[in-house]
Amino acid sequence: MVTNDIKGLEAGQGNYNFVLDTHGHILADARIFRLDAESYLIDSEPQRIEIIRQALDHHIISDVVELEDWSARLACLALEGPCAREVLRETIGFDPPHMHPLDHLYLDDLSTRLIRASVCGADGYWILVSPDRAAALWQKALEVGTNVGLRPVGFEALEIHRIEAGLPRYGADMDTKTLPQETGQLQAISFTKGCYIGQEVVERIRSRGHVNRQLVGLLLEGRQEAPRDAMILAGGNPVGTITSAAYSYGLRRTIALGYMRRESVEPGKSVLVGSFPAEVSALPFLTPSRSAK
Repeated sequence: MVTNDIKGLEAGQGNYNFVLDTHGHILADARIFRLDAESYLIDSEPQRIEIIRQALDHHIISDVVELEDWSARLACLALEGPCAREVLRETIGFDPPHMHPLDHLYLDDLSTRLIRASVCGADGYWILVSPDRAAALWQKALEVGTNVGLRPVGFEALEIHRIEAGLPRYGADMDTKTLPQETGQLQAISFTKGCYIGQEVVERIRSRGHVNRQLVGLLLEGRQEAPRDAMILAGGNPVGTITSAAYSYGLRRTIALGYMRRESVEPGKSVLVGSFPAEVSALPFLTPSRSAK
């Protein structure tokens, strides 16, 4: 029922997935973690939780499966950046082993699940704990992270780094009209697993070799307005629309994500976003190692 192979995951592993409708459009995206032989944890945007539950429940026919919403049972503290591991070690008193992205482990003595994950492509860890422990853990992380410049960030700062990393977010850069291959997130798709909802469309696109539009980056000069749904023009003709935009303090200019027709997506191509000149850019705009200090 999802686009990636979750049956092949070992306990302690995870992967990124799409949930599709019968036409191959994205209903939701999710990180799925295998907890043990018979249970999984699904992480998704809050507004898509009920959509995922309905999609899964609708297609559970003969299997004995129980779906539970754990949103109120878990709080997540995310540590991201070059010193994330150091702050993690000092905060919970545990030095994690080498972990691949979305690997996870449960620390029994701390009643904590640790996940190797990132919202914006940087080195990072998520700490899942009960909500009653979250405030104390947050305060401890701030205290031990003082010497390495740790500071809390809000949604706007996360959005800037997410866009710099070229990562689409459901509700902004993906919706129920988006096809998986348009996003460029091919790590969410297994082309060897068994059938799932929307697979015929995904396979048809693969055999055809391309989609008609794809997610790209756009570089604007200085600080410019690039609102969602702003038209992208090439040669005076509409070729796409903006989905996300932010001012990048690392690049000192406005950057944007948007979908453009495939014949116009070559990096370096000059376009207009509304009335402002822009340039098509490869993604990501910035990697963590290239980010300005």
